Amino acid sequence: MKNIMQSIFLLSLGCSKNTVDSERLIRQAELNGLHFTDQADDADIIIINTCGFIADAKEESINEILAATEKRHNGEIKALFVMGCLSALYSRELRAELPEVDHFFGTSDLEEIISVLGGSYRPSNIHERTLLTPPHYAWLKIAEGCSRTCSFCAIPKMRGRYRSEPIERLEKEASLLLKNGVRELNIISQDITQYGWDFDERSHLNDLLKKLAAQEFSWIRLLYAYPLHFPLDVIDTMREHANICNYLDMPVQHISDRILKSMQRGIDKKGTIGLLESIRKKNPDIRLRTTMIVGYPGETDREFDELLEFVGQLRFDRLGCFPYSHEEHTSAFKHLEDDIPEKIKKERVEALMELQESIAAERNRELEGRVMKVLVDEVEGSIAYARTEYDAPEVDNDVLVDIGDNPVQPGDFCTVTIEESSAYELHGRVNDC
Repeated sequence: MKNIMQSIFLLSLGCSKNTVDSERLIRQAELNGLHFTDQADDADIIIINTCGFIADAKEESINEILAATEKRHNGEIKALFVMGCLSALYSRELRAELPEVDHFFGTSDLEEIISVLGGSYRPSNIHERTLLTPPHYAWLKIAEGCSRTCSFCAIPKMRGRYRSEPIERLEKEASLLLKNGVRELNIISQDITQYGWDFDERSHLNDLLKKLAAQEFSWIRLLYAYPLHFPLDVIDTMREHANICNYLDMPVQHISDRILKSMQRGIDKKGTIGLLESIRKKNPDIRLRTTMIVGYPGETDREFDELLEFVGQLRFDRLGCFPYSHEEHTSAFKHLEDDIPEKIKKERVEALMELQESIAAERNRELEGRVMKVLVDEVEGSIAYARTEYDAPEVDNDVLVDIGDNPVQPGDFCTVTIEESSAYELHGRVNDC
């Protein structure tokens, strides 16, 4: 298929890892002379990068595919491609149900996609990306796949076993991002803790972090760290380098020993609490983000109360909660019954998030009156939407800043006096930028 002179609309769904895949695809296509449009109605070709993690994400992906198949059926577009996690899991079923889709690709088929588009894959340029994020921040995906065996997760089925990127290549990719104006580098993978284990069965995360900290990023942030075997020397490095944010995203998922064992997390309640306490002891200024799953098969009222007590005691700075989703291609789906009613799952999510809201509101009140450094993401009139170093893009708190007539732009760092707060927002006035 020779499509060099045709326009492409790419819809990237799901997580930041998917975003990086899409950014690499766009750059490879652009190197071959292909043109992308921001509007599906202006496209000759539509590519949808799907998510297949949980039911809601699957539904969103399916709905977007169905909308695009209408365009293909009506002749409004010349080709429709579907790629990513949903496609990797269900390619056979999707092909049978959606003949309007011209090609289905998995999560590691970049070379094939470029070939079908009429171009030539350029491995020497794989570290180059066309950003879909605002230009002042970017994701750095340090590994692909996952070798953990969490009972609720199908990521290993979608993306294969864990494969770390060489440090030298990541340094080069980061250097290019810095050269192109990125000021905040967010380190991601399915599990950053495991980085380098496939090299020699030890974590190389701290080695990588030191290399990246030597570059002139203003902020470097760590996301998605698995608790088991987390290298505590990373926290020492965090304290030693001003440009590494005092922030760590560590999904804990639950605290009941029985549930943690059934989830196949490899760590128990005592180990989890000991790790979190060690992290905070090493860096008292750190802000911890986590995620929890409630309504896991067999979760009793007592086990849920144990989780509430744990969250109340540990007082996470940022917390997200998901109702358990019984997903195909997981060991929980094969061996456990999804026996918690949806109504109970919803009630437990609400109870946990109500507790977290009170914790977050109290933690934010402690910041009132402080002068803080923030990074501006967006400006609307006299209000700037910004973040502190304690807040990751897209998921954490905003700082709403009254900038008055000051010429503030996205990507600017400003100092702000915090005047008011709520559970998930800070309000302040700009001092200088």
